[in-house]
Amino acid sequence: MRSRLAPSPTGYLHLGNAWAFLLCYLATKAQQGTLVLRIEDLDPERSRPEYTNAIYRDLEWLGIEWDEGGAGSDPAIYQQSRRAEQYQAALQRLIASGHAYPCYCSRKELRQAAGAPHRGEYTDYPGTCRPPRDSHATENRRHAWRVKTDETMWTFCDAIHGECHYTLAQCGGDFPLQRSDGVTAYQLAVVVDDETMQIDTIVRGDDLLHSTPRQLFLQKLLGYRHPQYAHVPLLIDQTGERLAKRHASLEIQALRHQGLAASTLMGYLGWKAGLRDRREPCRAQELIAGFSWEKIPKTALTITDMNELL
Repeated sequence: MRSRLAPSPTGYLHLGNAWAFLLCYLATKAQQGTLVLRIEDLDPERSRPEYTNAIYRDLEWLGIEWDEGGAGSDPAIYQQSRRAEQYQAALQRLIASGHAYPCYCSRKELRQAAGAPHRGEYTDYPGTCRPPRDSHATENRRHAWRVKTDETMWTFCDAIHGECHYTLAQCGGDFPLQRSDGVTAYQLAVVVDDETMQIDTIVRGDDLLHSTPRQLFLQKLLGYRHPQYAHVPLLIDQTGERLAKRHASLEIQALRHQGLAASTLMGYLGWKAGLRDRREPCRAQELIAGFSWEKIPKTALTITDMNELL
């Protein structure tokens, strides 16, 4: 088994990251697998070296140990900002095979397009530039690249959700491969990296469940293997919002500075995961032996009282 931790250095790690990373770590180590740490710093405007350094520091403090990547590793393998050549090669293959086309739509136009509702962090694409239509090609705009999807029903077995069925239309339709400024889009980058790193099991939050059919589609077009998937339930606050970087009080470094011990946090998360009958301090390693996907809750878990961590 080869799995990966794939944090984005656009802010500090928070409790929700620790939850997903812990489950990925436990699932991998329970199978005596290899855990890869990959820094997904695709966004040049938001990614910062201090956040990358903080990721290493926080994971080490949590006791979540990885086997490949991290400080001192080859950035051409484990750091997305250094892998543009590999992404471009994959993009050129999709263009040459007729599966990618230029898209001149701005984000504002997509938001305003009739019948283009938001789906999480992305918007359904209304097909404005899909061949043979090309409404903006003569307007001297830079273009993005978008993949031409089909009507295939994608079925995959998820370790948490069981058998899942989605069409790509249900996941937003034609999706970006490269931004107009030349930055590779998330879906293409992770598919290329997972194949290059021989990742066969992907553990991540279930807010990314709709990304899976998109990635299965790209894997097929590029002749890649299909990994196994486990989309874990999210930690949410009392309003129902998923824990994110806006919850500054729940950043790992903030909890550490408040005096929280890593063993206390690991014991708390192990209890939330159903791996312990009661809350008691432990190290991440101590949760490996009792790990099973059958024990993990299927739905989001609410942090009802932020002080319960301390």
